[in-house]
Amino acid sequence: MTPAGESAAGGSPATDRPATDRVASLTGLRAVAALLIVATHAAFGTGHLDDGYLGQLYARLEVGVPVFFVLSGYLLFGPWVVAAAQGSPPPSVHRYARRRVRRIAPAYIITVLAAFAIYEFRYAGPNPGHSWLGLLKHLTLTQIYPPLYYAEMHQGLTQMWSLAVEVAFYAVLPLLAGLLLSVLCGGVWRPGRLLAALAALGAVTPLWLLLPQVTDVLPPSATIWLPAHLIYFIGGMCLVVLRELGIGCRAAIALPIAVAALLVVALPIAGDVTAPDVEPWQRMLKTILYAVVAVGLLAPLVRDTGSGYARLLSARPVVWLGEISYEIFLLHVIAMEFAMAEVLRWPMFTGSMPGLFLVTTAMTVPPAWLLHRATRVPTTLN
Repeated sequence: MTPAGESAAGGSPATDRPATDRVASLTGLRAVAALLIVATHAAFGTGHLDDGYLGQLYARLEVGVPVFFVLSGYLLFGPWVVAAAQGSPPPSVHRYARRRVRRIAPAYIITVLAAFAIYEFRYAGPNPGHSWLGLLKHLTLTQIYPPLYYAEMHQGLTQMWSLAVEVAFYAVLPLLAGLLLSVLCGGVWRPGRLLAALAALGAVTPLWLLLPQVTDVLPPSATIWLPAHLIYFIGGMCLVVLRELGIGCRAAIALPIAVAALLVVALPIAGDVTAPDVEPWQRMLKTILYAVVAVGLLAPLVRDTGSGYARLLSARPVVWLGEISYEIFLLHVIAMEFAMAEVLRWPMFTGSMPGLFLVTTAMTVPPAWLLHRATRVPTTLN
């Protein structure tokens, strides 16, 4: 998702120790997000999503995706906010675009081509996305835009819908930054006005989620497009502004709130994960609670680098996993299918969720590390 090498602060990591600590802890948080995603997919694959409250909680571990989105909003909007606060020129859009493509595209293209090559010779169930048109859609990250997108997903690439959302945010961020900072704020540092505008943008998400209920203009797939997830990116963008204002949040406050929100979102009030559909207000509640969880996990790392939470995420093994978290995300669905069929030999929707999680992680990490080494961004581009 977001590159580990980007500074979360305005200073240079080489000379600013707090900035270095923040980057390490943010990289560690990426490891947590990736493992949450692997865990929820392991629960689905072993059929444990219908295990009462525990199954609901397993399903809600998908909050790892919003954590990635919040991190993207925080890291990528940061240079624009720092430039505005310091009265310096905004970042180069050309350089920004080049870095995004260089960071995301190589590993993704290799993964897509590998998935299509593997499943050309392997049958593991119906695979409607395995076609030349499906290959084109996946390579261009446009597979989420057909009306019934889920009927065209490639079996080994089902998680890539979130990367398509991420790339859509990459594309609109320079425009958003220009409108917010240059047009709305007149090129002057006006954090109050900026935060108010971000709050208004965040309200787009719950309104967007209501649209399919009141109009037929949008296709069903619109519920996973960027506007449906914008609130998460906005949460990260707000944290950047608060950081520049010197406002932080202690882990002792933010983490209990995040955990409480996760426990609440697993209740039936936020929708039954085994039901074919949920009420619009339940979908909105789930999204808002996910935002609370994701922002709550990131907020203490913005300024409070001395907490035990920040030190834990800055531990070398956690940071190492964070550095290859993007590649873990890319490869884990294919690895999980092989783990179920070839290693554990469990029929679909049977077996142990922790067992599948551990075996999948063990099978994913080595190729993820190799893919990271083969495609990592040179220092000159960081």
